[in-house]
Amino acid sequence: MPTDALFRTDPYAAGCEARVLAAGPEGVVLDRSVFYARAGGQPGDTGWLRWEGGGMAVASAVKGPEDTVLHLPAPDVPLPLVGATVTAVLDWTRRHRHMRMHSSLHLLCSLIPGAGVTGGQIGADRSRLDFDLPEPPGKDWLTERLNALIAEDHPIAERWIAEAELDANPGLVRTLSVQPPRGAGRIRLVRIGPEDAPVDLQPCGGTHVRSTAEIGRVAVTKLESKGRQNRRVYVVLAEG
Repeated sequence: MPTDALFRTDPYAAGCEARVLAAGPEGVVLDRSVFYARAGGQPGDTGWLRWEGGGMAVASAVKGPEDTVLHLPAPDVPLPLVGATVTAVLDWTRRHRHMRMHSSLHLLCSLIPGAGVTGGQIGADRSRLDFDLPEPPGKDWLTERLNALIAEDHPIAERWIAEAELDANPGLVRTLSVQPPRGAGRIRLVRIGPEDAPVDLQPCGGTHVRSTAEIGRVAVTKLESKGRQNRRVYVVLAEG
């Protein structure tokens, strides 16, 4: 039985009640969860499972078999009983920072059009994207333009398209190292800006804020060369 991944429909849900389907040192499987399972450069969520008379700290969440989410227990904590009802609670501060960071990286993509993304990592304190290009724009220019887009308060929304539609528009995929998951017949697109003139539009399975203003100010702090055609750009949240 797959886990009903509530973050896909409501990334702002910070907790939920759920039933335990399996529990062991390899992880706890719930019938529904707000925990994002690590994928696409976005870390798995941390938090807690709580039940009457006990609780378990969740060290991370990862993908399990058959479209389940494995809630990995912290060391030496009790596990819930199979069939028990638990309350799943996110470390919301950390998740929300990931959402802000993830949305800022999509904006960064929009400022370097045409360059494939060869890698990336989202963090609560610092994130990065690697681009296939000989030389990126300067740190100051990127910081200025990112904050200008953020201040314009563009809406961030999603829609689903058929896999065949993505095949007909391969330019939507910016990532060279990771391709959108296939097999379900449809692909989730995340759009920043209006439908008729998006600032950025690309396949993505991660969590995002509702509008760019929610990101807050950011700063591009470092540019690194990682090969002849690979440039790494680091971004931090400049405010809280």
